[in-house]
Amino acid sequence: MLVSALDPGRTGERNAMDLFARIAVTDLPRAIAWGDALFGAVESFAPNDVEHVWTLEAHLHVYAELLPEHAGHSSVTLFVDDYGAFLAGAESRGLAPSSVEVYENGVRKALFHDPDGNEVGIGGAPPGAED
Repeated sequence: MLVSALDPGRTGERNAMDLFARIAVTDLPRAIAWGDALFGAVESFAPNDVEHVWTLEAHLHVYAELLPEHAGHSSVTLFVDDYGAFLAGAESRGLAPSSVEVYENGVRKALFHDPDGNEVGIGGAPPGAED
């Protein structure tokens, strides 16, 4: 029987948790500059000399870690409330998506690639369906 991580005791209550999505990189200062351009003015911190964390929302973090042997193989997708505003903000900071996809249901996804080749996808609801 599988036990849910969200409710391991099956009490009907959720465990508090944070999500940390890792992006493996070869050059931490370069990764920090790229992440700052993508994510904009969000809270960030360096827990040690090989990691940098961006806090995108409460309990939701993306972090770059100096792991040259794994760089270029990370893939993270974030679904945002205001897709257009996110893309405009990234463009104003010098980043444009490598490609943009639109699915049959109208959901949009912009793909960004860091200098190591890692992929960060930004998804958004169909036009007119955003909150």
